[in-house]
Amino acid sequence: MHQDSSKSPFDYKVLFPLLFALVLVIGMLVGMRLNKAAPTVIVEKSNILTDQMLGQGRVEELIRYIDAKYVDEVDRKKLIEKAINSILEGLDPHSNYISADQLQEVNENLEGNFDGIGVEFMVLEDTIMIVSTLAGGPSEAVGVLAGDKIVMIGDSLVAGESVDTHNVIKMLRGEKGSKVIVGILRGREKQVRHFTITRDKIPVHSVDIAYMLDEKTGYIKLNRFSATTYEEFMKGLEKMVEEEGMQDLVIDLRHNPGGYLQQATNILSQLFKEKGKLLVYTEGRTVNRNDYESSGRSFFNIGNIAVLIDEGSASASEILAGAIQDHDRGVIIGRRSFGKGLVQEQYKLRDGSALRLTVARYYTPSGRSIQKPYNDLDTYDNDFVDRLTSGELSSGEKVHVLDSTEYFTSGGHVVYGGGGIIPDVFVPIDTVLFQDEYMLLRQHIPQFVYRYLEDHQSDFEEYTLDRFRRQFTVSEAMLKDFISFTGEKVFLYQLGNTRQELKRYIKARIAKHLFEDKGFYSIWHEDDPAVLKALEVLREPNPMAKVRE
Repeated sequence: MHQDSSKSPFDYKVLFPLLFALVLVIGMLVGMRLNKAAPTVIVEKSNILTDQMLGQGRVEELIRYIDAKYVDEVDRKKLIEKAINSILEGLDPHSNYISADQLQEVNENLEGNFDGIGVEFMVLEDTIMIVSTLAGGPSEAVGVLAGDKIVMIGDSLVAGESVDTHNVIKMLRGEKGSKVIVGILRGREKQVRHFTITRDKIPVHSVDIAYMLDEKTGYIKLNRFSATTYEEFMKGLEKMVEEEGMQDLVIDLRHNPGGYLQQATNILSQLFKEKGKLLVYTEGRTVNRNDYESSGRSFFNIGNIAVLIDEGSASASEILAGAIQDHDRGVIIGRRSFGKGLVQEQYKLRDGSALRLTVARYYTPSGRSIQKPYNDLDTYDNDFVDRLTSGELSSGEKVHVLDSTEYFTSGGHVVYGGGGIIPDVFVPIDTVLFQDEYMLLRQHIPQFVYRYLEDHQSDFEEYTLDRFRRQFTVSEAMLKDFISFTGEKVFLYQLGNTRQELKRYIKARIAKHLFEDKGFYSIWHEDDPAVLKALEVLREPNPMAKVRE
């Protein structure tokens, strides 16, 4: 006999309403709990706004009211930019807004090129004088020479008291392939020559010079870390190693404000033979830790290394110096670096402007952040003056350690963070460079040298660079002529120790005109304390052991 499965102790007609009521109660309880955790919402005209969105549009609304109702006329564009800058001022010193007008110039410096005619010029009195033409560049190709005077650009006269360097640059630059007619006076000619020049890509070099300081020591000066820095660095290194027998290397990062981090790590990979050696790492609130390691593909056998830094060395310069110091790969020489340990990313905005926003901090291999405090922006901006007046730039004993936390190099030596890279060997600043007489007179030296060479060019026809270094001196009579040229009310007897610095700079500028950048640096480095100290240290049998004593 089979039991009837349709029968049940409970009647579904009774059970179903009870189940429905139970589900309804549970749903109400769950809803109440979720309501406590949910963000506040406001429903208005079908727009749902969360807490995070309530402030959006407020700035635009405020500006609209000002534009429509304010008692005086306002410049809407300037008002918006002021509002943006005010917002960013509350973040850090390196998050900033770049207007569309400024962005091109900023990108040119970082990308390593711009479109132009390929000349270096200076304004002498009321005349634009061409100092040099780029080898293989557009101006050289049509026959423009160093010493020519630009008097017209297009149909505009550019000679006279109102010469504006910035406007001249804007007129000479333009899109690659476009043409510009330049009117030039040559020598003592009265007739203007007209050259039609086709603009082209003009490199902005980040390597100022790469040359041998002595028979085994190479020297490379980097002025920034742009998109072409690694390539330029390798070209300079290759020539010195393969053609001139370079063994040791001095890398000069003084007054280098930084740039692309990847360019610094690419260079570091050439200074470490090992693969996978930590060079730097970055990390931020919304950015996971990212390690940058050596590639293990170094192309040249580089011996001992010295890195020159000062209070103007920042960002990527400090990454390079920090990695060298933390791994005991070389000697850091100079003065405490700037102290910028923040990483920026650039975001282009719809109107062609850009936001450069700090997204992470970088840390040297030992784990130290070298970012100096920025809670007081006035103190941050006046840091150099504070270092100068405190005596830190003149005495290594007065270097201020902002973070007393001890970090350790690969060899177990103590280093500190929190305010820049502290060098292994201190070199004081030359205070003569800040004396009133020197600062007043130095600005006139390029113009004086140009005029002097116009009248004495034949005196230098037999000189080689080596002979010029050994034999040419700036006489007292020449210095007196220079003082007269400046028109400043300064007398020779007032100069004191400024006298030798002025003579040194005059000689170096003459060498630049005669022998280009190698001429300038060859003369300048003869009395450069940091370079001389680097050579002294690198000539030791074991430089690292010497400085760590």
